Amino acid sequence: MSHAINRNESSPFFTVLKAAVAVVLPVLLALAVVTEAHQANTPGDYTISVNVGLVVLPVRVTNQAGDSVPGLDASDFRVLEAGRPQQITLFEPEDVPATVGLVVDNSGSMRTKRGGVIAADLAFVKSSNPRDQMFVVNFNQSVSLGLPKSIPFTNDPLQLRAALSKVWPSGNTALYDAIAAGLQHLKAGTGERKALIVVTDGGDNASQLKFHDVLKMAEASNAAIYAIGLVDENFTDENPRVLRDLAKATGGQAYFPTSLAETTNITEQIAHDIREQYTIGYVPAPPVAGGKFRPIKVLVKAAGVGRLHVQTRAGYLPPSEPTLAVSTAR
Repeated sequence: MSHAINRNESSPFFTVLKAAVAVVLPVLLALAVVTEAHQANTPGDYTISVNVGLVVLPVRVTNQAGDSVPGLDASDFRVLEAGRPQQITLFEPEDVPATVGLVVDNSGSMRTKRGGVIAADLAFVKSSNPRDQMFVVNFNQSVSLGLPKSIPFTNDPLQLRAALSKVWPSGNTALYDAIAAGLQHLKAGTGERKALIVVTDGGDNASQLKFHDVLKMAEASNAAIYAIGLVDENFTDENPRVLRDLAKATGGQAYFPTSLAETTNITEQIAHDIREQYTIGYVPAPPVAGGKFRPIKVLVKAAGVGRLHVQTRAGYLPPSEPTLAVSTAR
């Protein structure tokens, strides 16, 4: 016996069909997005790409004494992109979980400094928000992620200690490739606030990428780069300038301690600075094409706190068509 379908859209059949489509279609679209994101983050060659629908800024506000100023809200800030006012759509107070990468030089010249660097990085972990997502990038002439493949991020000090101790110092220095790998891995983290802590004692002499490549990638990211250069008075390479330029472009800071013993105090200070930041985001209006640097200025004014100073990134670089790839090992 055959049954004719009632094609009246007000019939129970079409009512149920519409409800089913309304439920199933968003799920299918979500699965497509998840599948695409998973494919983009497959281990091996990392393709650097940035969605600049939302520009996220790390913003530290200090008073005339250099102390961080808490308690501000979104109405106290103004954001200008290329001189145009922007509407703030994301605002997070000081201490929220962050995604942080520890990028550690394990070239041969770091052998005598290894213990001090590990201790300083663990001091950073101890001083950070206990809900932070952290990972380790070890590098000499090659680049590798310190945590097991099954653990992309952790806040466990024992796991991080093992990751920091995984590579014995030897060989040359692929600094640019390591920073590129760190910037890529940050993108898998869920925190809007992202940072790299880079510790090195030498200039790059082994990377596939050039400094210009890495600077563009940093400008296209939402990450702040904090660099610690363990250099001596006889240092003649370009690394101090490289570290300063990367930090300045991303709203971070570059440090050059005169002794290894100072490194722990510096990493603790960086941890406090990250926890005391504000995170501000906006969708550029009008939208901009990729490939051209967009300068940013953040202004802050609040009653009763005097003149304030803002530290944030100088701007960002919307992505253009070409992409860069960096291979890492586990």
